[in-house]
Amino acid sequence: MAVNVYSLGAAQEVTGSKHIIEINGRSYMIDCGAFQGKRAESDEKNRNFEIPVDKIDAVILTHAHFDHVGLLPLLVKKGYNGNIYATPATRDLTDLVMMDSARIQARDAEYLRKQAQKKGENFNWTPLYTEKDCLKAANQIITLSYNRKMYISPEVELEYFDAGHILGSAYAYITIKGQRDANGNPLNNNDNTALRIWNKLFGWKKDEKRNTPDRRRATPEEQAAYTGPERRSGHDRREGKDEIRILYTGDLGRKMKPIIRDPATNVPPPDYIFLESTYGNRKHEDTAIAMDELRKIVTRAIEKKGKIIIPSFAIERTQEIVYYLHLLVDKKKIPNIPIYVDSPMAVNATSIFQVHQECYSDDVHEAFLQHHKNPFGFGNLSFVNSLEESKSLNKKEGPMIIISADGMCESGRIVHHIANNISDPRNTILIVGYMAENTLGRKIRDGAKVVKIMGDEYDVKAKIEQINAFSAHADYDECTKWLKSIDTSRLKKIFLVHGEKDAQEFFQNHLKENGFANVQIVKYGESYEIE
Repeated sequence: MAVNVYSLGAAQEVTGSKHIIEINGRSYMIDCGAFQGKRAESDEKNRNFEIPVDKIDAVILTHAHFDHVGLLPLLVKKGYNGNIYATPATRDLTDLVMMDSARIQARDAEYLRKQAQKKGENFNWTPLYTEKDCLKAANQIITLSYNRKMYISPEVELEYFDAGHILGSAYAYITIKGQRDANGNPLNNNDNTALRIWNKLFGWKKDEKRNTPDRRRATPEEQAAYTGPERRSGHDRREGKDEIRILYTGDLGRKMKPIIRDPATNVPPPDYIFLESTYGNRKHEDTAIAMDELRKIVTRAIEKKGKIIIPSFAIERTQEIVYYLHLLVDKKKIPNIPIYVDSPMAVNATSIFQVHQECYSDDVHEAFLQHHKNPFGFGNLSFVNSLEESKSLNKKEGPMIIISADGMCESGRIVHHIANNISDPRNTILIVGYMAENTLGRKIRDGAKVVKIMGDEYDVKAKIEQINAFSAHADYDECTKWLKSIDTSRLKKIFLVHGEKDAQEFFQNHLKENGFANVQIVKYGESYEIE
């Protein structure tokens, strides 16, 4: 049985995650994300997304960021009517992300149409999808909680493990059954043993003798004899010789992040790992140092009576920044300063956070449930919903903090806040997350003196600050430590995805220096056979 893997996005780039496992011509898609970057280029890439939907057996989501779920409605619009699997929190956040995107596209189309009419130009741009497509996609999502197994086809089993990246984020652990003989050797592609998996699941009679000795559990004596990594995961080494096991990390989170749990390490030993590499050549600052830096930035803004503009993803990053600011106020390290979360999507996402307490870390869970302390809100915090309220913030005098989406400054209310504040030297633009190539956020982060926003040029006179410790992605050192903490006794190869070329090349060499010799950088559309 032939098993091939390839990527249609996030291959030597960071956005647009779409990874395919193909088994005898049937496909399983892991994530269906949108490209983010220059508007025209991203629109072209997203609009020209093609895959034979009749060949897709299932879609598996790792988490709800736009670059992992943003093209689900387009997939459904193209005719996909199969199951989409996600954790419960990912389902709810994905619904929010898709609908928000559809509404933004509809507003953009109306705005651009009016602009074209004023100029006497032809206008034929249409949104990629509508709210109706989003509703249909949401209706196809089936939830699977962490650490629960589900057969998504007779030969493919899915299990989610907590990735510690955002609320509901997960590694997708995919087990393909019946791929090897009892000794663990690959079956001949013409052998139909794998087709008998349905009989293994449903066709056995009580008195029949099984012919798959590798499925026998080890005796207590055999279990006791296991040492080293064989004992670490607690999984029976005798099991799984007939399987191919693939672990997609999605976006790998970091230890000791607020609100959510640490990335899981209790995964069964995989044969292949598809590992993200966003920060493949960078290390994050220590959180304590970052908190002190945040304190200094807020203090300086208060002294200058300036505004701090924080571009932030509506999901996870916004809630995390609010949490950190709450801590600083509680510890009296910063004085009271008005804080505005100006993003309807972030407001709705915060409500979803309050619902999914099963994803909380123990300390937040205890505070929230036992002591009724809301980690997502406090006295100085205001949530902005209406457009009129958002516009009024530009007329108010500082000091104040405005947290707004989109995190890469390419759309949403943050674009207007930057346009209104970037040329005032009293103000600060604080970068707290990854900025993809060719985005406005990347240009600001890289020190551009002049930036073009909505067709107009603006001098960059505001102070530009960056704090890397608030990133939800593990850096290369944290990824390596995570690899060393899981059971890699079966590991054959690591495939690097979701990273820029330079970062991946550095990370590849780093992994080889740390004992992971077989590391492959995935190229767009290139197919890799696994066995």
